[in-house]
Parts: sequence; C-alpha cells; structure tokens
Amino acid sequence: QLQLVESGGDLVQPGGSLRLSCSGSEFTLQYRAAGWFRQAPGKEREGVARINNSGQRTYYADSVKDRFTISRDNAKNTVYLQMNSLKPEDTAVYYCAAAPWYSPTLREADFNTWGQGTQVTVSS
Repeated sequence: QLQLVESGGDLVQPGGSLRLSCSGSEFTLQYRAAGWFRQAPGKEREGVARINNSGQRTYYADSVKDRFTISRDNAKNTVYLQMNSLKPEDTAVYYCAAAPWYSPTLREADFNTWGQGTQVTVSS
C-alpha cells in the first residue's frame, strides 16, 4: 500500500523560500496524480497545488499562484513543492496526497492517500 512522507518544513522569514518533498513508498506513485494541501491553526484544510502523473499539467490555488511550483521526479518517486516569496499567512501544516486521476481542481475527495504533514512557519 502506498505511503507518503513529507519533509522540508521549517521556520523561514517572510520573503524566503522553502522546498517541500513528498516521497512515495512504492513506484506506483508515478502513475497517480499528486497534490499539496495545507491547514493553518483554526482553519479548514485547503488545496494548494495539483499535478498529473507525468508532471505536464498543474493547477494552483489563487493564493499561491506565481509563488509556488509543484513538480515531480518519477524516477525518485518524489513530488516537490517549491515555495517562494513566503508570507506569514502561508504558515500551516502542509500535506502531500495522491489521487487516482488528475483534474484541474483541488477537491479533497479525489485524494485517497495522505501523508502525515510537515510544519511550515513563516515569521520574523
């Protein structure tokens, strides 16, 4: 059964950058769409970005468009989230998830495999 493990979360100053990684336990991750979600304290979890299995199609939440980039390296069974120009409102636990198919949405119900999350804190 596919398991996902996130890494790369840290404390960073506003305007800084971080790259999150999501490693899959099985090669089957390369056949699935993947996404990143986040949950800030006291708020509901929200979608951040989604990528198809080949990496050729991506979709972003308006709040992160032009600042975040989702990508993947299927040879390494890994999905990435490059985060630039970070803001305090980006502070959250970030989750990686996998879905059987890709669509240009961030609908949580599409995703059936989830990681445990990694903390990102943006603060001076």
